[in-house]
Amino acid sequence: MQSVDRFTYPRLLTIAGSDSCGGAGIQADLKTFSALGCYGMTAITALTAQNTVGVQSIVPTPAAMLRTQIDSIMSDVGCDAAKIGMVPDAPGIRALAQALHTHAIPFVVLDPVITATTGSTLMEHSAAAVLLQELAPLSTLITPNLPEARLLAERPIESVHDMLEAARALQQRGASAVLVKGGHMPGNTLSDVLLLADGSEHVFTDARIDTRNTHGTGCTLSAAIAAHLALGADMLRAVQRGRDYVRAALAAGAHARIGHGHGPVNHGFDPQPMHTRPLSGVAAHE
Repeated sequence: MQSVDRFTYPRLLTIAGSDSCGGAGIQADLKTFSALGCYGMTAITALTAQNTVGVQSIVPTPAAMLRTQIDSIMSDVGCDAAKIGMVPDAPGIRALAQALHTHAIPFVVLDPVITATTGSTLMEHSAAAVLLQELAPLSTLITPNLPEARLLAERPIESVHDMLEAARALQQRGASAVLVKGGHMPGNTLSDVLLLADGSEHVFTDARIDTRNTHGTGCTLSAAIAAHLALGADMLRAVQRGRDYVRAALAAGAHARIGHGHGPVNHGFDPQPMHTRPLSGVAAHE
């Protein structure tokens, strides 16, 4: 019988909340994984009722159920990289940390989601310290925006220099690499600051894209970085490519009108075919 070469896909896991209007959370992550040619899976941390103008309700997933979702995926499919987004409470954070201790995931990108684009609170503030203590040391990269970095680093941030100092403070508290995102800074340009595990610093500065459609940009960026890490990029290139993807998605969807508030980016502006990888030493015989 003819031998058939078997293959697999880059396997990406999003551990995050469900956004009922589809612009952020696991919905944005799955769209990003698919657009970048990766196979996406989910462990849902919370159900939310939200739209482009606000968050109306949040129901956290019971900690045991969150852990069971991760165990189910890891016992069968496995995972090349994971992205962590909204984890609304301390029990969920601790269950997730236990799962990460149990399962070897090569890359973990932590987006410490505390508030939504609309300003709605998505995490109990008392849980932020637990997240930093339990999850940051288990992550390959953390990606706070300015309000999140101020809260976690416990310091004011008003400049690129302050962003670098906050990144250093977070690294001293256990984070490996830190990307502090400057989108909340006023002005026509924005800067993101990357502090790598070896201590090297990188500042990315770009013109601000004029659009109100910014819902889910942080989710999309962290998912894109995780995808590029799974595809073989080093951390610097993964961040650069993730930023490029988000900026292109923002530009492609800048003039769309979805809802009455902050609409989504255009995740599907240039979808890639699924990447494939051979399964070493495995062949099917018919």
